[in-house]
Amino acid sequence: YKFLMCSCRSSTGCFECCIKCLGGIPYASLIATILLYAGVALFCGCGHEALSGTVNILQTYFEMARTAGDALDVFTMIDIFKYVIYGIAAAFFVYGILLMVEGFFTTGAIKDLYGDFKITTCGRCVSAWFIMLTYLFMLAWLGVTAFTSLPVYMYFNLWTICRNTTLVEGANLCLDLRQFGIVTIGEEKKICTVSENFLRMCESTELNMTFHLFIVALAGAGAAVIAMVHYLMVLSANWAYVKDACRMQKYEDIKSKEEQELHDIHSTRSKERLNAYT
Repeated sequence: YKFLMCSCRSSTGCFECCIKCLGGIPYASLIATILLYAGVALFCGCGHEALSGTVNILQTYFEMARTAGDALDVFTMIDIFKYVIYGIAAAFFVYGILLMVEGFFTTGAIKDLYGDFKITTCGRCVSAWFIMLTYLFMLAWLGVTAFTSLPVYMYFNLWTICRNTTLVEGANLCLDLRQFGIVTIGEEKKICTVSENFLRMCESTELNMTFHLFIVALAGAGAAVIAMVHYLMVLSANWAYVKDACRMQKYEDIKSKEEQELHDIHSTRSKERLNAYT
């Protein structure tokens, strides 16, 4: 919009106008936002599909069924995780936009692209608030990354058992869901390599797809952590620039005030000399 509103009557003026408009883009914040959106999209999309695949595997091959009533079973927990994923996707979509807007305004304040735009105390407080909030989100994403590694570990064990079964003939290996805390100790949901369900599960593409979806979701969570760290660096640098700009702004105000006082004194003395001469 700024580029379209520029007066570009000559090629030199158009080039300078374009450079000025491009100079106001916060490229560091833009890169961090793209990385954040990519990481959140991978985590939410692949995580949601991996949870749906997990439900199908538990119901088809482990012969588990939903508990009647409001009992908190593994299927209810998976549904809760899906709703959490919906909330994460919406929240960080809005948060990425807010950080981009903050980057644009900070860049505009630093490079003086908005005419009489002044850096206010409220703007500095908003920048400090974003730094604290981004740090908390970074810690939260570290926890999400650690939590996402758990299903990757469980599916890796299951995938390893399937692989060992094909390599070693006559091996009798079992996987008990109780050791992962998916079911209670009183329930026995165990599947062994000699069972038909285990062979069908290993031969199906659903297990392999769900395993790789969890890996991609883990990579997305890691990308979100990197984006949060990138945002912290950008926000900290912007905070330092804004602080220096505030000091420079105060210095310019004091300097202009002193120059105005000297000009008034000089004008008063000139009038006095003129009156004395007349």
